Amino acid sequence: MRKLPIIACLLLTASWTTGLSSAQRVTAPDPQPAIVTGTVLDINGGLVPGAAVELDGAGRNDRLTVTSGQNGGFEFTDVQPEKVYHVTVSAPGFAEWTSNPITLTPGEYFILTGIQLRLATVYTSVVAVTPQQEAIHQVRVQETQRIVFGIIPNFYVNFDPHPEPMTAKLKFQLAGKTLTDPVSLAGFVLNAGIYQAAGWPGYRGGMAGYGQRLGATFAGGYAHVLIEDALLPSILHQDPRYFYQGTGTARSRLFHALSYAIFTPGDNGKRQINYSGIGGDLVSGALANAYYPQNERGAGLVLQGALIGTGGRVALYLGEEFVLNRHPPQR
Repeated sequence: MRKLPIIACLLLTASWTTGLSSAQRVTAPDPQPAIVTGTVLDINGGLVPGAAVELDGAGRNDRLTVTSGQNGGFEFTDVQPEKVYHVTVSAPGFAEWTSNPITLTPGEYFILTGIQLRLATVYTSVVAVTPQQEAIHQVRVQETQRIVFGIIPNFYVNFDPHPEPMTAKLKFQLAGKTLTDPVSLAGFVLNAGIYQAAGWPGYRGGMAGYGQRLGATFAGGYAHVLIEDALLPSILHQDPRYFYQGTGTARSRLFHALSYAIFTPGDNGKRQINYSGIGGDLVSGALANAYYPQNERGAGLVLQGALIGTGGRVALYLGEEFVLNRHPPQR
C-alpha cells in the first residue's frame, strides 16, 4: 500500500521537470529595429535633392541605400540595432560627406544632423609648352606648306602671328628639308636646262656642258641655302623666314615685303639689317669663282650674284604677300 504514494511522487516530479525544460526552450523576442533619418543640405543651407545616402555597417547585409527627396530628406527603417554604422552622402558636383560612427539602441528614432555638402574640388592640369617646343611645332607646320596647286615648297614663310625664334638646329633642319625635297631637286635640273639653252655660263655645248651647268646649279643652290638660310642665321642669330603680314593697307604690306630684302627679325625679336641674306649672296658669288668658267670669274661675278640674290628676295616676298598666299593657312 505504501508503493502508491511513492509512484505518485515520481510522476509528479517527472511532470515538473518536463514543464521546466519546456519553459527553458522559449526564444527571447528580437530587439525592436531602429530608424535613421536626416536632411541633406549644402554649406549655404540649401536643400540637396537626389543625393545618394548609404547606411553601411560591418556585416555583409548591413548596407542600405536611399535617395534624398525633393526636400532633401531621407529615412532608413528596419535598421538592426546594437551595431556600428556610418552614413555616407554623395551628390553630383559635391564632395562626399561621411558621418561619425553611429550605434543605435533597439527602437531608437535617430535624427542625423550636420549633413552639409561642400562643392567638389576641381583640379585643372596645365601642360606648359616651352618656346623651343612651340618653335619645333611651327617649323613642322612650315615643312608641309606648298603653293601652286600644292606642289612648290613654301617652307620659309611663317604665317603664325606669334612666331618663336628658331634654334640653330631648326635652321639647318629646314635647309636640309628644302635641299632634299624632290621638287627642289627637279628645279635644279630644270634650271640647268634653261642655262644650257641660253648658253650660260660659258661652258661647252652638248651633254658635257649640261653636266657642268647642272653641277654648277647644284653647287650654287646648295651653297646659297646652307649659307644664307642656315649657317649665317645661326651665327648671327637672325631668322631666315619671311613673316607674312596679310592685313593692313596695300601700302603697308608693300613696305613690309620690300623691307624684308634689307631687314630681318633677329632671334631676339628686333629688326636687324639682313646680314645673313646679303652675306649669303656675297659668299655664294665668291664660291662661284671656283667652278664658273675662267673668263667669267672675278669681282663682277660676286657683285652680280649679290644683285641677283637681292632682287630675287624682293620678287619672292612681293609674290608671297600679294600673289601666292591669297588664302593663307589658318593657325
